Amino acid sequence: MNKNKKLKVIDLFSGVGGLSYGFAHNDNFEIAVANEILPSMAKAYSLNHPTVKVYVEDVKDFNAKKIEKDLNIKASEVDIIIGGPPCQAYSTVGKRLIDDPRGKLFQEYYRVLKEFDPRLFLFENVRGLLSMQNGELLKTIISCFESLGYKVQCKLLNAADYGAPQIRERVVIIGSKLKTDFQYPEPTHRNPKEKPDLFNRNFKSYLTLEEAISDLPFIKSNSERFEYASEPQNIFQTIMRKKAPVKLMDHNSPNNNEKLVKIMELLPDGGTPNDLPESLRPISGFKNTYCRLWWKRPAPTITRNLSTPSSSRCIHPKAPRPLTTREGARIQCFPDNYQFYGSRSDKNLQVGNAVPTFLSIALAESILNNFRKSELA
Repeated sequence: MNKNKKLKVIDLFSGVGGLSYGFAHNDNFEIAVANEILPSMAKAYSLNHPTVKVYVEDVKDFNAKKIEKDLNIKASEVDIIIGGPPCQAYSTVGKRLIDDPRGKLFQEYYRVLKEFDPRLFLFENVRGLLSMQNGELLKTIISCFESLGYKVQCKLLNAADYGAPQIRERVVIIGSKLKTDFQYPEPTHRNPKEKPDLFNRNFKSYLTLEEAISDLPFIKSNSERFEYASEPQNIFQTIMRKKAPVKLMDHNSPNNNEKLVKIMELLPDGGTPNDLPESLRPISGFKNTYCRLWWKRPAPTITRNLSTPSSSRCIHPKAPRPLTTREGARIQCFPDNYQFYGSRSDKNLQVGNAVPTFLSIALAESILNNFRKSELA
C-alpha cells in the first residue's frame, strides 16, 4: 500500500458520523463523500467533518456519475464503502430483496456498491437482523453481496468489548475483494462477571457509567451547567476531553413534571417501577421504562429516547432526571468537542442512532490491516 495514498471512503446513511469516526480520525483514510437524508443530521455531520462533501438527499439520487462530475473522483478510485441502511427497510424475504420496493434502502446500498465496485465494504445493522424472518433475510442479504463477487463475513460485535461504556450489539458484515481474509478486531474488554478467559488474555473490565460520566456536573431536572465537576478521573474521560471547548455543550436536562421527578427521586440504583410505592407506579410502560441506570455497570443500549423515561431506561443513577444529550454522547464515545445540531430531540436522534466511535476505531484499524496484508500477499 502506497504510504502517501489514502484509502478513499464513501459514507452512506452517514448519520452524525459514528460509523465513520475511526476512518475520519486515521490518517490512512480519506472520507471523500457522505450521504444523509435528514438535514439536521447532515448539518451535524458537516460541522464535525468540514472537508467532506455531504449530499443531503435521498440515497436513490446518489450515483457514480454525479460524484465524478462534482468531485472529479472516478468510481474506480473508491476503495471502501461503509454504511448501514435503517432496518425498517427489511420487510421482505426470499430472493426478492433486490426487487421488492419494501427493501428499497438495501437495494440502493447494493446499487451503489455495484456502481463503485470498491475493494471492501462495511455494512452494519441492528442485532435483530440475525433473527428477522428466522435468519432467511440475512442469508438473502449475504447472497446478494456474494453475487457481486465479494467474499462476505458476518459477526455480531458488542461495543462494550472495545471499551464503550454501553452494551450495544451490532451486526457487522464485511465484504472484500482483497487477497487476504478480513480479521475482525480482537476484544480489549470483558464482563467481569463472566468466567475467566481460558487463554489468560489480559482483558480490561467493561467500562461503567460512573467511569464514563462522573466528571460531568451534577444537575437536577430543568437545569444546565457549563463547567466540569472535576479533572478527568480516568483515561476514558481524558480522551473525551481532548480539545474540549471551554463551555460544556448540551449538558442540560428537560423540565419534567413534579410526579415524574418524585418517581425519579425514589428509584434506587438500577431501580424499576416495582421499587416504588404503588400510588406512584406509572400505569403504562414497558418493562424498561421509568427505570434508573446503574452507576457501576455499562449503560444498556441507548436510543433516541435517551432523555425520555417513559420510553427507555435512561434515568441518571444519582440525579432525579434522565440523561442529558452530552451524557448520551459520552456513552456513545463521542468526545466533548463533537457537535450536534437542532432541537433536543434532533440531537438525541443523532446520538442514539450512531455507532459508538470506539467500535468504529477498532473496525477501521482492522480494515487497514487487511489492506496492508493484502498488498504483501
